[in-house]
Amino acid sequence: MKTRCWSTDDELMIAYHDNEWGTPLHDDRKLFEFLLLDNAQAGLSWQTILNKRENYRKAFDNFDPEKIARYGKTKIESLLNNPGIVRNRLKVQHAVTNANCFIEVQKEFGTFDKYIWQFVNGKTINNQLKSFKDMPATSPESDAMSKALKKRGFKFVGSTICYAFMQSAGMVNDHLITCFRHKQCN
Repeated sequence: MKTRCWSTDDELMIAYHDNEWGTPLHDDRKLFEFLLLDNAQAGLSWQTILNKRENYRKAFDNFDPEKIARYGKTKIESLLNNPGIVRNRLKVQHAVTNANCFIEVQKEFGTFDKYIWQFVNGKTINNQLKSFKDMPATSPESDAMSKALKKRGFKFVGSTICYAFMQSAGMVNDHLITCFRHKQCN
């Protein structure tokens, strides 16, 4: 039996933990997906968002920032009537804003990946956590990322959201040292 960071019978949470969380990610589309989902998650549980992930994928054109950047009032209203996603007007509008900002970063740096990984000097920060009570909600790196993203016009990118993004994108490895994934993501 594998020892995991959290105990659950939820197949989506198990698959997410075992295959994604903490795995270094360098694909711009997936990075945008996690940015959008972490924004949607603000104030909610990750499990709630994970359960709605496929609905988000359909509703937000497979997380294509080029398409999302062009969403107008009609599409936004359609999204706000979609019970498969979190229907928060600011979160939906900020997904469009962030898609535009994301594209601008890609134009300037070549890829969003190249830009975002600079906050951890291009390599995963490997924490040595013994329990979840040791897990930080922010870090100096997430503080710097938040400040820089806000300066570029991104929304819903406070330090806590940035830290959650860093965890999901494998920029920080917060798997507990007792978890089988800790060494895999190291």
